Formats: sequence, structure tokens, C-alpha cells
Amino acid sequence: MTHLVAVGGSDAGISAALRARELDPDVDVTVVVADQYPNYSICGIPYYFSGDVQPWQALAHRTHADLEATGMRLRLNTLATGIDVAARRLAVTDHDGPTTIDYDELVVGTGALPSFAGIAGMDRLGPEDGVHVIHSMGDTFALDADLERRGPASAIIVGAGYVGLEMAEGFRGRGMRVTQLQRGPEVLSTLDPELAATVHDELVAHGVDVHTGTAVRGVEKTATGLTVHAEREGEKVTHTADLVLVVVGVRPHTALLESAGARLGAGRAVVVDEHMRTGLPHVFAAGDGVVTHHRLLGTTYLPLGTTAHKQGRVAGENAVGGAARFAGSVGTQVVKVFDVVAARTGLRQHEAESAGFHPATSSSAADDHKRYYPGAQQIHFRITGDTGTGRLLGAQLTGRLGTETAKRVDTYATALYAGLTVDQVGELDLSYTPPLGSPWDAVQAATQAWSREHATHPLEVTR
Repeated sequence: MTHLVAVGGSDAGISAALRARELDPDVDVTVVVADQYPNYSICGIPYYFSGDVQPWQALAHRTHADLEATGMRLRLNTLATGIDVAARRLAVTDHDGPTTIDYDELVVGTGALPSFAGIAGMDRLGPEDGVHVIHSMGDTFALDADLERRGPASAIIVGAGYVGLEMAEGFRGRGMRVTQLQRGPEVLSTLDPELAATVHDELVAHGVDVHTGTAVRGVEKTATGLTVHAEREGEKVTHTADLVLVVVGVRPHTALLESAGARLGAGRAVVVDEHMRTGLPHVFAAGDGVVTHHRLLGTTYLPLGTTAHKQGRVAGENAVGGAARFAGSVGTQVVKVFDVVAARTGLRQHEAESAGFHPATSSSAADDHKRYYPGAQQIHFRITGDTGTGRLLGAQLTGRLGTETAKRVDTYATALYAGLTVDQVGELDLSYTPPLGSPWDAVQAATQAWSREHATHPLEVTR
């Protein structure tokens, strides 16, 4: 009987284990989990703090019992420490001390670790001091306990990416004063500033004190609270609050595979092929610790939960003899910030230029449904296409909650996957009824705006 061992209890590891058991009910599957919270939604943590998701157990995709009912064996609170590739043996440490697990096939999904971007003091300060990260269920409980114990009235959030923005909403929902510090020129650096400014305005409208162009250098605990030292426009500035949350990104957690001889690539993530093979015999890897095949960029590092699920499924299938391929990502992402939804897929102008395309980008706006039907609201678009081939390269959208911005970006994501031109998006047969859309949906109105500005053959726009 084949023994498959999956390291990691989050998206990639659990997806691999589930797929293997689905395809081969006879395969023996062991999942090694560093903590005692397998298959929890890390993406859902901000909504626990906002109060939208309660209790914390609701964050579990599947309960412990659900997972074991599939036939897998869970080794909780067990840290994988080494791989003997030749002997097919995994070294682990649990409450009984060091031991080993023999395997026939191994899937590694160790994920990523929080990045501190060289911020001084992060190696000395922790939850007991009021300084937090938010990357695991353990981090969640530490922050929750601090909020309950001290009842901090103010928080500084270092970083204004997806998690930072969601946590700003969560803290404001608790009545806390929130200061948000962002290194870049605008919040949500995955969007062009023209659209990210909409998110910025929404934060300010809900009482968040936003400081962009602010590079944080250090965090210090003082008699009056926690002080964040930063630079803005060449000037040293400080901000003080009761609590500090640092969410400035992640770095791939590669120690286990790197020590076993795996090769590192983009972003210092582990190199895998389209079958999620590492190049080490009988060792697959997936998730936030490995490189990502991007359908427009080639190989890159792009840690996303959706990608981890897909890669884990491919790895699990191939570990039991399959020939599945990871078809690639186009970087589709979406976030809700109070009552604004911001989304993107594909490439922005500068990314497309770096990849060798000949891009042009247009800005436009269109109503989410027919204006004569009550409640119509505009969605703002930035469409990027290749001026030589007409190929769609990317799309960015912002709209109010309820405008179906998230689902509309999925139309562009599908078009990118299929390699459609900008004009071909306008030929799609999309649904229409006045309360929900228009005969030319907003996504098509935006691509038509691009074609009017940038089409190589203008007559083709009206055909």
C-alpha cells in the first residue's frame, strides 16, 4: 500500500491529501501539521476580528473529525525537520521528541512566513508587548487575547495590502482609532494609484488615519505605548498607539526543502514544474512556498490561497500516479474595504512592459446595471491590452459593494486564461436584465473604451 505524507495543514497540504484519497481510497495518507488547527481559513481571520464570523471555530473549512472521516491520519503539533530523500524518510518532532515517518511519496506545503521588511525591533517585541502579526491561528489567538486583556483604544497597522486593509475595517468595527502606514505612494499597491485612491478615500471616510509614502524603520516600546519610527519625504516621523500590527507581506518558507537539496527560484521560492515535482525523487511541493506558473509572465512568485488549493490538488493527484498539470495563474485578486470592492487580474502597464508586451491602458466607468432601474452605481475600470496584437493583458476594477465587481473581474480572468483579445471580450454572450446589467455589460463597455483609444484597426470596433 502506498504511503503518502503531506507536510502542512493549510490549503496545499490538505488539498493534496483530499485529492489523493478521492482518487485512490486505498492510499495511506498522513498529514503532518505544525499546530493543532488543520484546514482553517487564514483568509477569514480579519472577519473574525470584525465580528462578522463567530465563533473562531467557524473558520474551519472542515473539522478534525471531517478530515479523519476521509481516511487521512493527522499528526498535529508535529514539526517536520528534515527529509532523507534517499531513504524516503521524514524527520519530525512532536511532544514525544524526535522521530521519523517513512513515506513512498511526499508532498510539502509549508507555505510562507511573515516578512518584516527590515523593521528594527520586530526580533525583540511580540504579542506580550502589543506587537502582532496575523498569519496563523496562533497569531489570531494571541491578538484576540491582547484585545480582551488590555482593551487597546488605538492601533497602528504597518502595511496597506489586502490583510492590512481588512484588519483596519475590523479594528474600526471595534471602535479603535486606527493609523495605517504604507510605504508606497498609495494604499493597495497591487492597483494603479488612480483606482487605489478610491480605497484610500473609503478608509478616510470611515475614520482611518492613512499615511502613504511612509517607510517604517522600527518599533519601540515606551512608557507611553508603542512608538513606530518612520520616514516620510526625507523627514523622520513617529506614530504612537496601544497596539501595532505588522502586515507587510510574506516570504516563502523553504527551509525543509532547501536543506534536502531543492532548487530555489523566483522570490527564493522552491522551483517546481507544472506537475508540482521538485526535482527530488518522490517529492512534490505546492502552495506559498513554491514558484507559480503565470500564464502571461512565465515563472514568478505569487502566493495566493486559490493557487495553493489548485497546486495542492495537482500534487496529490500526481503523488498517486496521476499526470495532472497546474494550468497557471493570472493573478486574480479581490478585496472588500468597508463598502468598496477592489479587484484585479492579469498585468498592469509596467508589468506588461517588463514582460515584453506593447501595452496601453485606458480608464473608463460604466453603470453596474441600467440607470433607469433604481440603485445603479458606477464601476471604474482600467483595461490594459497589447497594441500590436489586441490581446487583453489585464483589468483593474473598483466599485461599491453590491455592484458585482468581484464577479466581473472573473470575466476578465476567464478571457485572460483563454488568451482572448480586448475586442473578443465584447463578443461574449453575457447575461442581461435591467436590475443586474446592460445589453453591453460594464466589462464590455470598458473594453470598448480601450478599443476606441487603442485599436490597431478602428473599423473593426464597430463590426
